[in-house]
Amino acid sequence: MKKILFVLATVVMTTGIAQADTLLINSAYEQPEAARPARGITMNQVKTEFGEPDAVTGPVGDPPITTWIYPEFSVYFEYDRVLHSVMKREQMEESTE
Repeated sequence: MKKILFVLATVVMTTGIAQADTLLINSAYEQPEAARPARGITMNQVKTEFGEPDAVTGPVGDPPITTWIYPEFSVYFEYDRVLHSVMKREQMEESTE
């Protein structure tokens, strides 16, 4: 009887451990690439292709990081090269509807 209770308790305890959570991935990964600056291009190339930014912050730190703000995205530069360009959340949500 004790063996049966032990086996039953073991099965019940491991059932909870075996369950997994569902991870929801941001819908931005499912969308085609939006028009925004590619990594590695220069500030002059960004200006030529996308025009003047609405706002500029920086440079800050070492290496100097400068941010250009556009209506749809922000561009982060290290020295004069694009490090990252990031779509604004509102733009991502609008494009999924």
